[in-house]
Amino acid sequence: MADLLAGAYLAQGTIGNVGTPGAPIASFSLVVVPSQNSVSGTVVITQAVNGPDSHIVVPVKGKIFATGFGNFTKVVSLHGEYVQSFPPPAIGAFLAEFDAHLAINNEWNGTGGFSYWKHNVENVPVKAAKELKGELV
Repeated sequence: MADLLAGAYLAQGTIGNVGTPGAPIASFSLVVVPSQNSVSGTVVITQAVNGPDSHIVVPVKGKIFATGFGNFTKVVSLHGEYVQSFPPPAIGAFLAEFDAHLAINNEWNGTGGFSYWKHNVENVPVKAAKELKGELV
């Protein structure tokens, strides 16, 4: 059982044009288990506009694979679902899907995109967090 999490590490960063007014930004915090080709964690989508899409928390899981060549040494896919409220004046909510794809180097910097209800963000920077707050044991 101890080998199940062999090599696990924490990856944190952002997907999107950070600093661009009104641009949606997906911040990720993921546990990566390379020996299982798996990632899981949380993505928080923020946007500097008021409304139901200004702060969304999505539990995600996905896959990570080594490319073996080029500037981007890893590819990552993420998928999750979250509760999306209908825009006013409608009342109610439904499960909406979130998907992301990343082409990154070993430091988790590269390019990618993500989509969520009525939004599709493509060809934006992926940047690793400058400093991780903790280590997996």
